[in-house]
Amino acid sequence: MTNNPAGPVTEAAALPSLTPARVLLGRAGSSYRTSTMLQLRADHAAARDALHERLELADPAMATIVERFELFEVATQAATFAEHLARPDLGRRLDQAAIDRISTECPHGVDLQIVIGDGLSSAAVRTQVPELLPLLVEAAEARGLSSGRPFFVRNCRVGVLNDIGDATAAEVVVLLVGERPGLATAESLSAYLAFRPTAGDTDADRNLISNIHAGGVSAPDATRRIMGLVEQFRLHQRSGFEIRESDAMPAVAPLSE
Repeated sequence: MTNNPAGPVTEAAALPSLTPARVLLGRAGSSYRTSTMLQLRADHAAARDALHERLELADPAMATIVERFELFEVATQAATFAEHLARPDLGRRLDQAAIDRISTECPHGVDLQIVIGDGLSSAAVRTQVPELLPLLVEAAEARGLSSGRPFFVRNCRVGVLNDIGDATAAEVVVLLVGERPGLATAESLSAYLAFRPTAGDTDADRNLISNIHAGGVSAPDATRRIMGLVEQFRLHQRSGFEIRESDAMPAVAPLSE
C-alpha cells in the first residue's frame, strides 16, 4: 500500500468545518489571530448576556405560545436572580404560592405535564421553546396522551421536577430549561424527563436530551426523542439511568394546518 502524505493534512484541514470547537484556527506569533480573539470575546459576551438576561412572558417571541397555551408564571424559593445563582437548592423547590397555583390551575393525573424553566439561559427558552412546545403538545395529542396546562418557572433548577410531580400527580413531567451558556452557543435548551417524579428523586431517576438549538438537536428531532422516552417510561413504569433511547423512535406527528 502506498502512503499518502497529504491524507492527514487534508483531514486536519477539514476539522474546523466539522465542529464548533475552536481548533486549528491559526495564530499570530504565540497568540490568537485578531479575528479569532474578537470572535471569542463576542461569544463570551453573548454567554454572559444570556446568563443574566431575564425572560418575560410578555416578550414578543413568547406571545404565540403564551396565548395559545395560556401560560402562567410561578417561582421557586430562590427569591432573586442572585440567590438563584448562589443557592441552587432553593431553585429546586417551588414556593408555596407556586404549589397552590399549580394545584388550582393544572389538571391532576395527566399523562404528560410540560413545564418551562428559565434555568441558566433565558435566550435558550426564548429561541427554542416557541417552536418546540407546540410540537410536543401536538405529538402527545396524536398519541392519545392527555397533557396538562404548561407553565413557566422562574429561577428554576432541574430538581424542581420533584415538587411539580407532587403538585400535579402527572405520569410524566418534561422540563424544558435553558442550559448553562457556552462559547459555542448561548441558546441551547435541555429537556429533562421523569416518570412520576416525587420528593427524594435524584438525577439517576431522570433522563435528559440536551443541546437543543440550531446547530445541535433540532426541535422536530427533540420532539421525536422526547416522545420516544415518554413511551418507554410508560411501558417500563419508570425513568432514569436504566432507560435508554431506542434506535426506533416514533415519528413526529406533523403540525396541524
